[in-house]
Amino acid sequence: MSFDFDTVVDRRGTHSAKWDNLEAIYGISPDEGLAMWVADMDFRAPDCVNEALAEAVRHGVYGYYGDDRSYREAITGWMARRHGWAVEKEWISTVHGLVAGTALCVQAWSEPGDSVILFTPVYHAFHKIIRANDREILQSPLKRVDGVYRMDLDTLATQLTGRERIVVLCSPHNPGGRVWSAEELRALAAFCAEHDLILVSDEVHHDLVLPGAKHTVAAVAAPEHLDRIVVMAATSKTFNLAGGMTGNVIISDPDLRAAFTARHQANGASPNRFGMIMAEAAYSGGDAWLDALLDYLAGNARIFDSAMNALPGVRTMPMQATYLSWVDFSGTGMTPEEFTRRVEKEAKVLPNHGAPFGNGGATWLRFNLATPRARVEEAAARISAAFADLQ
Repeated sequence: MSFDFDTVVDRRGTHSAKWDNLEAIYGISPDEGLAMWVADMDFRAPDCVNEALAEAVRHGVYGYYGDDRSYREAITGWMARRHGWAVEKEWISTVHGLVAGTALCVQAWSEPGDSVILFTPVYHAFHKIIRANDREILQSPLKRVDGVYRMDLDTLATQLTGRERIVVLCSPHNPGGRVWSAEELRALAAFCAEHDLILVSDEVHHDLVLPGAKHTVAAVAAPEHLDRIVVMAATSKTFNLAGGMTGNVIISDPDLRAAFTARHQANGASPNRFGMIMAEAAYSGGDAWLDALLDYLAGNARIFDSAMNALPGVRTMPMQATYLSWVDFSGTGMTPEEFTRRVEKEAKVLPNHGAPFGNGGATWLRFNLATPRARVEEAAARISAAFADLQ
């Protein structure tokens, strides 16, 4: 079975945050610029998803979504065969996307003025949602060891003030593309137990693990600490269904689940009908599509990494997972303003800036490689030309 990831799908004028906001955010027309920022893919969803939606449209009635038994069965089946995780249906709470799920977790297990721990640099939306809920952020800087990030729990222990209630972990890590080992996850869970912390593991990228790496679900890595562990997962990144605004918070411990459910109900959110339909279809029939996608993304990463690492002073972090390349420009000696200007204004390639990801991100840019290979090659050529004077 073959899948087409090479065809360029024109997303301009389709209410695409990634493409239709380029002019407003970067001052670059989408007719000229290459959008490599927002973390969605430029690929069409699997046929099984589009067929399920087409069937819903043919029916023509779009009422409230109910009877989610088949949806939950699709989730439990996916987690069992793809991640070796036996999930009970009652553990699953469906939320309006995982950023909203993060907010609910923050509200369920902390109070205004409490502190939430982030291993930085990390996904910028975490920072925004935690602060918007009047909580403080304790940034625990990740260390670079052999070119990849590692958590520094010994130093974190010295930073604790007693106001910390939650650790939000990005697993696999965004933007660094790091897949945490089972041993690292067990150590973190034990740390949380020792310091009376809840571990919220955002695993939205856990299906996007490239060949050669192996993801372990936090709950599988540390079954002795399930009273501390909350796992968040979704089809949104895996199958390019972010617009469906549907994710799942999976909690095996009944006391943790009760606290989360109370907060979820207090917010009055109900499922997005189309998101539920898409997610069920993807989890039920998307395996072969995903396997082909992972090989394609690995090829894109090799091309982009090779070009970036050929530039003097520029280095990429090895991408074990996600489709997001994290590129360090510190070795060029340029200020962030200068290397960003070259990438955006000269090359007209539009990435995410590193500073919003927190401490340690200022000299980095994040590039979304989930786009047809011709665009990755063009972006690499444009950036190389913009830094040609260094070569």
